[in-house]
Amino acid sequence: MTVMIDMGKDPKGQVVPMDLEELLATRLLVQGNSGSGKSHLLRRMLEKSARFVQQIVIDPEGDFVTLAERFPHVAVEAAAYNESEIRVLAQRIREHRVSVVLNLEGLDVDNQMKCAAWFLATLFDAPRDHWYPAIVVVDEAQIFAPAQAGEVSDEARRLSLAAMTNLMCRGRKRGLAGVIATQRLAKLAKNVAAEASNFLMGRTFLDIDMARAADLLGMDRRQAESIRDLERGHFLALGPALCRRPIAVKIGEVETKSRTGGFKLMPLPDSKNSNPEDLLFSEPEEPALPLASPEPPPPPSSSQLMELLQKEKEEEAKIAEAEAAENPVDNSQKEALIDALLSSIVEEEENAYRQANLLYPEFTIGCRMHGLSTPPLDLTAFTKRLTIAKAGLSNDDLQDELWQPALKAASILEDDIQAVFLFLAKTAKENAPCPDDEMIARIYGTRSAGRARRLIGYMENQGIIAIRTDFGGRRSITLPALGWTTSTAA
Repeated sequence: MTVMIDMGKDPKGQVVPMDLEELLATRLLVQGNSGSGKSHLLRRMLEKSARFVQQIVIDPEGDFVTLAERFPHVAVEAAAYNESEIRVLAQRIREHRVSVVLNLEGLDVDNQMKCAAWFLATLFDAPRDHWYPAIVVVDEAQIFAPAQAGEVSDEARRLSLAAMTNLMCRGRKRGLAGVIATQRLAKLAKNVAAEASNFLMGRTFLDIDMARAADLLGMDRRQAESIRDLERGHFLALGPALCRRPIAVKIGEVETKSRTGGFKLMPLPDSKNSNPEDLLFSEPEEPALPLASPEPPPPPSSSQLMELLQKEKEEEAKIAEAEAAENPVDNSQKEALIDALLSSIVEEEENAYRQANLLYPEFTIGCRMHGLSTPPLDLTAFTKRLTIAKAGLSNDDLQDELWQPALKAASILEDDIQAVFLFLAKTAKENAPCPDDEMIARIYGTRSAGRARRLIGYMENQGIIAIRTDFGGRRSITLPALGWTTSTAA
């Protein structure tokens, strides 16, 4: 499907279109000094293409959050999230194809770079099933891909530069079309800028920036002087998604506005009725004195604390007995509740990498919310059932005679590999495709696919499993103790 969006008009009054499908394949670089109209250009492109493609905006100044008022974008305040939450958000953005503006305005430059790096890296690392086409706009790209080290940490610069390089160099195969805007080409890393095939060059004054812009546009040094004469909102366009020869374009109007807007001259305040010196140097008004607070009571002694704790325990025990008497829960209901709680814990992405003792409080809270004042499993029993739940098994499977050999074989293995063994057994029993290293790593409780491969190698050396790999690199796994084999991975 070919979609052409109207970017503005050339000097003859003809519409200058942008081929959206070609843009997805060839990327775009926008350059211009502050005040040249870069943000206006990006806003025009985003508004005109919002109906056709998912849009993801990295917004360091909070200029584009107003898109959410007119279009189905979600404005995300990055300052309210941590690293893991930003990664989860990026995963869901790729999965559900939601257009988003990531507002980095509340962060310092170092944290802006780190946050953008984690966000872009997660977009880039999305599973193949989520490789949908999306335009990724990065405003003020020189912040995230600087040509030289600045006053930021080496870690932030390394992470951010790697993420930007992946976006521009390898993002196309994953459906990500990078659109980067910068005030100065000289401050932007060359390996990031060089991957763009489309250019919109606005007004700039420094010789080094004009020379680089002219070089990208295929103009000689004399023609480069015209870049200095461009008016606000006027750009020189070139590229397969725009035109085959450089042409001037005046960017069209937009429907939304920036939160900050432009500043214009306004009258100064009238100083006739007030003395400016008094406004600056007058003594501050005396703050009201706070009311005197009563003396705090003396702290209780250790014996009193022990008595209070004992009374609380006795009261909790009485309440639990009363609740149990009023709402008796039979064993079948209890086991169904345990399975449901364990399933909800295992389904949470981050819980795969947490220890059982850290998940146990979540389990006990869930029990109380469902009417069980006393948890039906202690920590040891919870750990065993969590291992079984990670493998995708339930209490019904524990009672199934067909599963008894697998449970018996798992019981003699080390605790940390029982979940992986049972998961492989379930996959083989269902004749499902052999799981990949990433899935095995998650069951094992690590984000490292390398550790998962070492674990599989160890299990093979111990005779716990046997691995077969065909000429196409497709793997299947056999469990000799059970005689079960997974199907070949797709």
